[in-house]
Amino acid sequence: MRTYGQYCPIVRAVEVLGDRWTLLIVRDMLVGATRFNELSRGLPGLSRALLSRRLRQLVHAGLIVRTDDGYALTRAGEDLRPLVFGLADWGARHAFGDPKPEELDPEVLMWWMHGRIDTSALDKRTVIQVEIADRIRKYWLVLEPGDASVCYTDPGFDIDAVLAADLATLYRMWVGEIELLDAVRAGLIDLTGVRWVVRGLPNWLRLSPVAPSVRAAQEPARH
Repeated sequence: MRTYGQYCPIVRAVEVLGDRWTLLIVRDMLVGATRFNELSRGLPGLSRALLSRRLRQLVHAGLIVRTDDGYALTRAGEDLRPLVFGLADWGARHAFGDPKPEELDPEVLMWWMHGRIDTSALDKRTVIQVEIADRIRKYWLVLEPGDASVCYTDPGFDIDAVLAADLATLYRMWVGEIELLDAVRAGLIDLTGVRWVVRGLPNWLRLSPVAPSVRAAQEPARH
């Protein structure tokens, strides 16, 4: 590992965390990813070989440990939470803006969304078809009591609701820049289907963990 040759705790931290993808791996673990394939699906630009190398480095640094079915953060890893979400606060205030085309991956968004749906109120299977018009793509969120999954091909179940929008609008909703119901009222997002699903989805979908940072950064502009 390349070092900076300075005796300073900031330098030591940068030497551990400054490699490309490292903080994003920690970010995903802080919000619940524990398995290699989960991390890989959430970071598609990261090769599996490099992911393996970064995980070994994090184990060596004492930030994560191997478990029977994946990885877990240590106390040192958990202590990065305020740093990582402090970066979210700073980024939302000083480095955020309109999404760039190369930042918008529909499969990553669907993967993130399915992991943030609260299914505790469900008592039967519920299927939401997500239509992304500008990409001519469809995805299916299959919600079961206590579980949620995303399908990239038609699972063959009856559709209970349809959520339709362009990809950039869905991302803006996901990060908390716009409210789902506000976007529906404005005609930016279409949400149709059986009433209890249409009414329930805004409560079930918990949005991105960085949504509070994005909303807080927007507050000065609202006043």
